[in-house]
Amino acid sequence: MTLAELRATLTQSVPPDGLSIPLQGLWYAAKGDWKKAHKIVQDDPSPESAWVHAHLHKQEGDQSNAMYWYARAPRNTLNLTIQEEWEEIAKTLLAKQ
Repeated sequence: MTLAELRATLTQSVPPDGLSIPLQGLWYAAKGDWKKAHKIVQDDPSPESAWVHAHLHKQEGDQSNAMYWYARAPRNTLNLTIQEEWEEIAKTLLAKQ
């Protein structure tokens, strides 16, 4: 799946089949459902979910919590805007699918 194809699915009510847990969380984040996105990634121990988790806390403005999750990822994209970071995470995770 490409980034454009992932974006096209955002009009649907549920994520497409076959998305990894971190991509599902990122999908719900793009839909504006922070709570659902957080619930999906918070218990997944993968570094990819930690990155999405960090992104979510950055989005809510909780920088200290975001830093904790960036360290678990280990990634740090604090220098990017929320949208730029979402795209970076999506591209990276889609390349691994």
